[in-house]
Amino acid sequence: MNFAFSEEQEELRQTIRRFLEDKSPSTEVRRLMETVDGYDEAVWKQMGQELGLQSLHIPEEYGGQGFTFVELGIVLEEMGRVLVCAPYFSTVVLAADAILNAGTDDQKQALLPGLASGETRAALAFTEPNGRWDASGITIEARPEGDSFVLDGIKSFVIDGHTAELIVVVARTPGSTGEDGIGFFTVAGDAPGLTRTPLATMDQTRKQAKLEFSGVKASALGEVGSGWAALSKTLDQAAVGLANEMVGGAQKVLEMSVQYAKDRVQFGRPIGSFQAIKHKCADMLLEVESAKSAAYYAAWSAAEDNDELPVVASLAKAYCSDAYFHAAAENIQIHGGIGFTWEHDAHLYFKRAKSSEILFGDATYHRELLAQRIGI
Repeated sequence: MNFAFSEEQEELRQTIRRFLEDKSPSTEVRRLMETVDGYDEAVWKQMGQELGLQSLHIPEEYGGQGFTFVELGIVLEEMGRVLVCAPYFSTVVLAADAILNAGTDDQKQALLPGLASGETRAALAFTEPNGRWDASGITIEARPEGDSFVLDGIKSFVIDGHTAELIVVVARTPGSTGEDGIGFFTVAGDAPGLTRTPLATMDQTRKQAKLEFSGVKASALGEVGSGWAALSKTLDQAAVGLANEMVGGAQKVLEMSVQYAKDRVQFGRPIGSFQAIKHKCADMLLEVESAKSAAYYAAWSAAEDNDELPVVASLAKAYCSDAYFHAAAENIQIHGGIGFTWEHDAHLYFKRAKSSEILFGDATYHRELLAQRIGI
């Protein structure tokens, strides 16, 4: 593993940062989070057509650029830094990886080019109202009917599920239990019998929806009934992607705290000169830098697709969740009175940190999963 980014990777970071700082200032974030769709179509097209962000880690044979999860992690980190409002995570990290992990070559050829170009927005419908992240949480069944399948049930907390044009649904065969009988299925966003309802969530910068399936016809993605391995890998990759996104937000709130500590004067001195503030900032720096190490190593592991991925994915998700939430909370404390007002951007990061902490399982869940995976 290289412990430093290459010159090309740093140039990618700077290019993405300039673009996102221009297209996603906090005023635009606040505007978009109040809309139902939650993103700007023109910016989404720019991301795909001018920068090729949607195609970054998709293999060239499927219309992508063929970069690795390391480059994808850089993009996600920069997006987390500005709380970008776009269906990028749902399309590129969740749906695209699910198709890559579960689909046949012909299905990849058919589905991935649209995602890579940005012409198709996609979502992964996995979680159900029970809120579980393991195999036992999947209860919706896919009944065989001729050459296709029929879905009945509810998926909840589906990221960008109400605007996606392609939905990858995780379901199980009738009568199956546990990790057996799980499969992936594709459904059009406007399929008859599918009802999509946007959810009112704490963090409106990342839209979620409830999907109700009533006799919805679906096509199998890959081999039906043996999809747990592909799903487990997809969730590990999602945890790694989210960890990289979280360190971007954590770095930003650290910078906000340090800058305010320099600028805010109390009793004739910058508040950063007081020991209490110094210690807070020092502790935040230590946690953020440690989180970066965990996230970057996990991205490298995902890029190499090595055997360590399940372990480092849970490790990175657990540590980065705690680090981001703590940094976001301390940022509010350091800003004092103004930090407690909704008008201050500190609250946007605090809510994103809290929602990210829970997404794909909180730190406690992943520590337990980590212990199981290393045999403790």
